[in-house]
Amino acid sequence: MHDPTAGTPLTGPVFAGVDWASADHAVCVLDAAGAVLWRHTVSHSRAGLTRLTTRLREFGVTRVGIERPDGPVVEALLAVGLPVAVVPPRQVKNLRSRYRGAGKDDRFDAYLLADAMRTDGHRFTDLTRDTAETTGLRALVRARQDLVEIRVGLVNQLRHTLELAFPGAVGLFFDLHSPIARAFVRRFPTAAEAAVLDEDGMAAWLAAEGYPGRTPAAVFIDRLRTAPAGLGGAEAAARRHITLALLAAIDAIEDQVAELGRRIKEALALHPDAPIFTGLPRAGQLRAAALLAEMGDARGRYPSPDALAAAAGVCPVTFESGKHRAVGFRYIADLKLRRALTDFADDSRHANPWAADIYTRARARGMRHPHAVRVLARAWTGVIWRCWQDHTAYDPARHSALNRYLSQDAAAAA
Repeated sequence: MHDPTAGTPLTGPVFAGVDWASADHAVCVLDAAGAVLWRHTVSHSRAGLTRLTTRLREFGVTRVGIERPDGPVVEALLAVGLPVAVVPPRQVKNLRSRYRGAGKDDRFDAYLLADAMRTDGHRFTDLTRDTAETTGLRALVRARQDLVEIRVGLVNQLRHTLELAFPGAVGLFFDLHSPIARAFVRRFPTAAEAAVLDEDGMAAWLAAEGYPGRTPAAVFIDRLRTAPAGLGGAEAAARRHITLALLAAIDAIEDQVAELGRRIKEALALHPDAPIFTGLPRAGQLRAAALLAEMGDARGRYPSPDALAAAAGVCPVTFESGKHRAVGFRYIADLKLRRALTDFADDSRHANPWAADIYTRARARGMRHPHAVRVLARAWTGVIWRCWQDHTAYDPARHSALNRYLSQDAAAAA
C-alpha cells in the first residue's frame, strides 16, 4: 500500500471510490494499474470528512466515484475541488457481476466505484456545481415534495380509519384531502356526531364554512344516510382520537407546504433563469421551479437534448442480441428530474395543440398514459434544452413544430 507521505511519487492518474452510509463511509484509492493504495473507513462527522478529503488530495486523486449526487460527502469533496462522478445504484449492482462471488459489501463497493472510474470513467459525467440561487431553490422544492408525500400517506391513513369508523365521510366530498372535507370531519369526527344533522343543519354548516360548490345540502344528507353505519360505542370513541390526531398532522403539513410554496415563488422570482421555465405552457410557478431546480443552471451538465432526455429517463433503451431486439423502459434515470419533466409534459397537452397531438397519437398507437406522457416529455426536451442553453424564454411564435402543426390543422380545416 502506498503512503503519500513516504516520498515515492505516483505516476499516472489516481482514482477513488466512496461508499456513502449514514454512520461511516468506506473509501478506496486505486492507482492507474488498479492496485489498492489506500482503503479505509471514515466517520460521518466533520473530522471524518476532513480526513477523507485531506487524504484524497494527498494521494492526488483525479476522480472520485460515488452512488449519490448530493449530501454532505459530495459537498465536502466538491468544496476542495475534487472531481466527482455519480455511478447510479443500479449500475453498481450490474458492475458487481464483473467480480465472481461479489455480494453487497460497503468496502467492496468502494473498490468497485474506484475501479469504475479507472476503467469506465468516460461513461460518467462529472458533477457540476449550480449557483447558490439554484441550490437554494432546489432545497425548497424538494422539501415541499417530501412534505407532500408525507401528507399523501397521512390522508391515506385517515381514509382507512374513516372507512372503518365513519364510512359516510369518505365519499361525502370529491376529495378527502380538500379543506371542506377536512373541516367536516373535524366538526363531525364520528358517525354519531354527524347523525344529528338534517338538511337545514347541513345547509347552515356549509354556509358558515363558505362552501363554494353547487351540491345542495339535501344531496350531502342523502350520502350520509345511505352510507354504511360504521362503528359505535367505545370503538367509535377510540377511533375519534385517531381521526383528530391525523387531521391535526395533515393541517400542520398543509401549513408548511403552503409556506414552502410561498418561499419557492419568492426564490423563483429572483432567479435569472426563471423566465425560461415560467413561459412554458401551464408551467405556472411551482412546476417551473421544479424544472429549474432539477435541471440546474450548469449548462455543461447536459451537452445535448439527448443527454437531458437520457438523464430524465424519458427516452427508451434498446436491448439487442443476435436476431433479438427489444426496446424497453429506461430504469436508470434521475427520478426527480423525470418527475418534474413528466409532470409538466402531462399538463402541457391541455394548453398546447402540438403537445396534445403528440400525446393523442401516442395513445392511438396503443401506449398507456404513462408511456404516452414520456413520449411527450421526450419531445419537450429538445425545446426546453434549446431555451435553456440560449437563456431564452419559450415563445410559441418561434416554436417551429407547433407552427407547422397549426398550419397543417388550419389547412385541413379549410
